[in-house]
Amino acid sequence: MGNSRTPQQIPVVVLAGFLGSGKTTLLNHLLHRSGGSRIGAIVNDFGAIEIDAMAVAGALGDSTVSLGNGCLCCAVDASELDVYLERLAAPATGIDVIVIEASGLAEPQELVRMVLASEHPGIVYGGLVEVVDAAEFDDTRARHPEIGRHLALADLVVVNKLDRAPDTGRVLDLVRSLTDRAAVVPATYGRIDPEFLFDCKPSEERIGQLSFDDLHEHGDDDADGHLHFGYDSLSFVSGVPMEPRRLMRFLDSRPQGLYRIKGYVDFGLHDTGNRYSVHSVGRFLRFYPEPWTPADARLTQLVLIGRGIDTGALGEELRACENDAPHADEHGMWGVLRYVQGSEDEPDAQAYAS
Repeated sequence: MGNSRTPQQIPVVVLAGFLGSGKTTLLNHLLHRSGGSRIGAIVNDFGAIEIDAMAVAGALGDSTVSLGNGCLCCAVDASELDVYLERLAAPATGIDVIVIEASGLAEPQELVRMVLASEHPGIVYGGLVEVVDAAEFDDTRARHPEIGRHLALADLVVVNKLDRAPDTGRVLDLVRSLTDRAAVVPATYGRIDPEFLFDCKPSEERIGQLSFDDLHEHGDDDADGHLHFGYDSLSFVSGVPMEPRRLMRFLDSRPQGLYRIKGYVDFGLHDTGNRYSVHSVGRFLRFYPEPWTPADARLTQLVLIGRGIDTGALGEELRACENDAPHADEHGMWGVLRYVQGSEDEPDAQAYAS
């Protein structure tokens, strides 16, 4: 039923956006708000690179440097991607997620293809994040009409610098109209919760860091307090196995405001010895078969994060996905297997809900 996700597999997130959109600021924010998670950052840029307030221990050149917070950062050409992915994915680094910051002039589709084409068993593609400058969006589209194509490819779009845009509602609506079911997250100063992109390890470092309430209260308000972007979350637990066809219909029709889904799904196929972890960012969707352990409760446990979502209705829709049959229908798993890396049913490049 496809390759199982191993503890060594590390998600690789591509962070793209035109010059000045705020990619480095967002990366800086992620590095400092990652909790107990270790981030490997690959910066693909031209000329000198500055990452402010990151306490870089040395100039960023062709070599790997160690940052004060234990992260790694490499200044590389895209052709060297596989070399650096292998270096960062080495078990000795202890890296939990790799973020590739693309050049402002790079073609994100090519970086995505390179990650998907990588045969390194220790990494898995984790989605494309596109950062746009809300204040300069109209001018950016005029200079770079290809931004429409970039947004259509994205799994999550961060509409940054909203505090500088006089017509935030129009810009957000316009960006949403150009995406293909991507999650659209409003932000100022690149402040998004890291858990939109990857699972943060619990640690004391998380105490006092940005929460959803912090983002609502501080991160996205302008000087007059006119911008308010709240975040909603739903925790769903079921002791009844999920019916795969029903769950896939739910996932294929998830609302645009639903940024993130993560957790574990029990399909009732206990004879295979596997449960399925699920990871969704925007339209990107991936399942990973994982072996049950004796300590695992045979439960479906999901967390949904979004803005403007009806958590009550989503909970009812998930409850309707519970299996009322005495035995799981293995043929129904074909839809799930389309989103398992290495599955023979569908190639990696199709890991997107239709």
